[in-house]
Amino acid sequence: MPYRPTSPYAPRRRPRLTRRGRLAVIAGALLALAVATAVPLLLLLPRDEPATPPVPPAPPTLLVPEGWRSTQVYEAVDRALALPDGTARKAATAPAAALGLPREAAGNPEGYLFPATYPLPEGTTAEGLLRYMVATADRRFGTPATAEAARAQGLTAHQALIVASIVQAEADTPEDMAKVARVVHNRLARGMPLQMDSTLNYALDRSTVDTTVEDTRNTSPYNTYAHKGLPPAPIGNPGEQAMAAALRPPAGDWLYFVTVTPGDTRFTADYATHQANVTEFNERRRQEGGD
Repeated sequence: MPYRPTSPYAPRRRPRLTRRGRLAVIAGALLALAVATAVPLLLLLPRDEPATPPVPPAPPTLLVPEGWRSTQVYEAVDRALALPDGTARKAATAPAAALGLPREAAGNPEGYLFPATYPLPEGTTAEGLLRYMVATADRRFGTPATAEAARAQGLTAHQALIVASIVQAEADTPEDMAKVARVVHNRLARGMPLQMDSTLNYALDRSTVDTTVEDTRNTSPYNTYAHKGLPPAPIGNPGEQAMAAALRPPAGDWLYFVTVTPGDTRFTADYATHQANVTEFNERRRQEGGD
């Protein structure tokens, strides 16, 4: 066969792959694609980090409801802190307790153990917890605004707290609290005895809606049937709604009230109307008792 020089511009023949060669090329391409995809994914994975420490459990708490008497608070503190009975009472009455009470309280914490939910971290003591309750009451009630509002009603801040404690014990709703506060102010202004069952119950260390004539003869200074004016100290620990009612009662001429049924408290300035309401209350009580 004669020699034919190859032109540099002539197309070159491409070698043809066998079937096995084609399969090898395809497999290599797929492997390269898999590696290229896996590298970015590996970069996106989170790095090994130290384990997050467990969140410590929240400390237990103590709920002091509005209107609780100091004796109830003391018992609850002893239970919550697993202390011997009487520990909190002793802390509250010991001269060295220094709870931070105002001078007008004369060392009596009643009314100044502010109702709230209190955390009980490890190491909480009865004295420390009571001191914190008193400090909370001071932040809420011991303000210049409270003192000014009390003066506008002819009261000291301590006297306003006494009124608020009566309101808290006598009423369940904000509306009734406001009206009860007005009754208290109206009776004080007229020089009438308050005649509040709540104060008599406090004197007798009980809680009832039934008051007898014999009960009203009790000689306790907390008996507002026998003594005019406010009792010497609060009869419980009121909340902010009761204090607001005591400081800013609505206008009204009411002098009497009675809760005939739950949710039906009737206020009036007329004694005959009040007596009719009391008669209805007594009749309902008699029916409930099955007499």
